[in-house]
Amino acid sequence: MVHLQLDGIDPYDKDEDAWRVIIETPKGSHNKYKFDSKLQMFVLSTVMPEGMNFPYDFGFLPGTIGDDGDPLDVLLLMDTPVFCGCVVPSRPIGVIEALQSEDGKKEENDRLVFVPIKCRTYEGCRTMKDLDKNRLKEIEEFFVSYNRIRGKKFKVTGVHGPARALSLAKKGMKDAK
Repeated sequence: MVHLQLDGIDPYDKDEDAWRVIIETPKGSHNKYKFDSKLQMFVLSTVMPEGMNFPYDFGFLPGTIGDDGDPLDVLLLMDTPVFCGCVVPSRPIGVIEALQSEDGKKEENDRLVFVPIKCRTYEGCRTMKDLDKNRLKEIEEFFVSYNRIRGKKFKVTGVHGPARALSLAKKGMKDAK
């Protein structure tokens, strides 16, 4: 049996000057997976409707905590999908800040946006402004639709660059201690 120990991983690798993004759900997946820290395994979280899948790899920064009590969410823009549980050395290009609500309860649930250190398609992408505006709108719409089918509302409150993403990552590290 494979036993994962992801909770102790440092989210930032100083030697490589890279953030460690752990993939939960690969690009193109119809299923949403979530890392369960008690089981130390990935579990099936959601099955999306026919015709809907993840447009990019989706994961988290280990050793961080967001306002929702989970590790910080990361949308990883890369050439081809990787497998669930893969650690991808990456750098932030920005953040999509959002309010998520369910049953009248609202909480911040931001999506950090990263690109891999080793990537051809997004090699020159350093900030959210480097993305095509239509691509950014499609990403935002995916999260709105994804949350709607789960009975939640997702409202984008801002899109910011890498400095804001780094600030949130460092805060998430501090809050996790």
